[in-house]
Amino acid sequence: MASKPGILTEWPWTWLGNFKYVVLAPFVADSIHSFFMSEDESTRDFVHFIIFPFLLVRMLHNQIWISLSRYRTAKGDNRIVDKSIEFDQVDRERNWDDQIILNGLLFYYGYMKLEQSHHLPICRTDGIILTTLLHIGPVEFLYYWLHRALHHHFLYSRYHSHHHSSIVTEPITSVIHPFAEHIAYFLLFAIPLLTTVLTRTASIVSFSGYITYIDFMNNLGHCNFEIIPKWMFSSFPLLKYLMYTPSYHSLHHTQFRTNYSLFMPMYDYIYDTLDKSSDTLYQKSLERQGKSPDVVHLTHLTTPESVYHLRLGFASFASEPYSSKWYFWLMWPVTLWSMMVTWIYGQTFTVERNLFKNLNLQTWAIPKYRVQYFMQRQRETINNLIEEAIMEADQKGIKVLSLGLLNQDKQLNNNGELYIRKHPQIKVKVVDGSSLAVAVVLNSIPKGTTQVVLIGHLSKVANVIALALCQGGVKVMTLREEEYKKLKASLTPEAATNLVPAKTYASKIWLVGDGLSEDEQLKAPKGTLFIPFSQFPPRKARKDCFYFHTPAMITPKHFENVDSCENWLPRRVMSAWRIAGILHALEDWHEHECGNMMLDIEKVWKTSLDHGFTPITMASASKSKA
Repeated sequence: MASKPGILTEWPWTWLGNFKYVVLAPFVADSIHSFFMSEDESTRDFVHFIIFPFLLVRMLHNQIWISLSRYRTAKGDNRIVDKSIEFDQVDRERNWDDQIILNGLLFYYGYMKLEQSHHLPICRTDGIILTTLLHIGPVEFLYYWLHRALHHHFLYSRYHSHHHSSIVTEPITSVIHPFAEHIAYFLLFAIPLLTTVLTRTASIVSFSGYITYIDFMNNLGHCNFEIIPKWMFSSFPLLKYLMYTPSYHSLHHTQFRTNYSLFMPMYDYIYDTLDKSSDTLYQKSLERQGKSPDVVHLTHLTTPESVYHLRLGFASFASEPYSSKWYFWLMWPVTLWSMMVTWIYGQTFTVERNLFKNLNLQTWAIPKYRVQYFMQRQRETINNLIEEAIMEADQKGIKVLSLGLLNQDKQLNNNGELYIRKHPQIKVKVVDGSSLAVAVVLNSIPKGTTQVVLIGHLSKVANVIALALCQGGVKVMTLREEEYKKLKASLTPEAATNLVPAKTYASKIWLVGDGLSEDEQLKAPKGTLFIPFSQFPPRKARKDCFYFHTPAMITPKHFENVDSCENWLPRRVMSAWRIAGILHALEDWHEHECGNMMLDIEKVWKTSLDHGFTPITMASASKSKA
């Protein structure tokens, strides 16, 4: 929002929320009906019919830029500005599609009012030339002076400051403006469109080509990495007056009083508002190499819909904890396409880049879904991908690689021990994070607890939790006979005296892992606290009980560049397995943590607190779920 919002700041359909697209429904329905159902050939106009598909193509075009930009900035090459993007920017920019809805309404209205816009030809050369000349002349010229006017303190505080709230820009930053400002921009861009329509030189190519050009240049200029190669300006020297670069426009967002031009810098040259450091920043950005990370967290996809929640996917989805949405089924063609891409690509990819104190962090993802980890025929492929990631990390001099989700499964690789045995010479430390996961669960149990129920598929974490509780005098009850036998075999005789088969369900503290059924949850008394010890949360079957997050902690403020959630965890909450890798690097611990290896649980817990990580209490968990 602008610092002093003026009139017509809000979009008219803001109150509709996610149902804002209904404002287009009558026009879309009319165009489809007139094209397919009309008996009069003269009313079947392809121009009318393709308006809505063209809007969808524009949205896809923008989304491609968003994903490309986030992938490139995660890699770090050719980066322009080093500052971080945070959740407030994502929230501010989540309505980037409003301008496409506005354009759609105006296109439909223009079609209805202007008979000359009906039955346009596919292509007319004179219309393309006229559109080009009108953009270079009136549009660029008028935009330059409008832009300078918007930087006057009166208009800036009421409108344009909203756009400039984003110092570090993303492609979608280009269209984040108040409603009134978008009206002004549309009137400018309508000059070539209306002129060609009224002179009957318009065509489908000139219309769609011009709007696509505007979208392309808008997205290009707001990337936070340099993408235009030097040879283009060397081969065509005049191009520097006709085409800006991301670094050129980035200076406008950091300096504010320079580089006002739309897409063609010539008016900045003419009116002496060119930033003198434009060429220098362009050169530096092109040459800049991404910093090699100190710590890598290796995760994987979960459900087919989880691709939308990746930072590389939909920014607004990624900024919220993962949950299944009813409208995802409408997107099944995109979901299927993304699954095919991951299947074909078949390589680990960079998802996110963060900064913690002096440590550079990256998150890498294996293009496999949770279900594939349970397929025997997929295990060799997955192990090879994990091994390749570890070896790549070792070659790059990365200090620590932490294994997230099922990448540390005991059945798959014995909590990562498989790779250490195969490559004993590697310097990168492989961390499964079990010690901190145990510490988080133990410290989530309310003080004074005398008995707990432990249920779910047993794991390294579950065994250590049971041992610690039994040694501390807490009775650990099990509901399943096979779990009781396995746990008893792993405990010392003294500790095993506190392990008992459950005869009643009176305990209100349940430690749960994968495989917990709804029927078993229903046996818990009202008000039970479910504390997961596994990487995946249980499916909630009770509304009268409280469910903790999977082992995780709240990150400190100096954890930077955080604009997405880690799977189902709330904002700025990080899984214990991921935190463990950071602690390993901060403390420069020299041993691996994998296989049956466990670190000192109390020491790991205290270290996490010393570095600013905060335990999740019932109060903070309730607040995050509200």
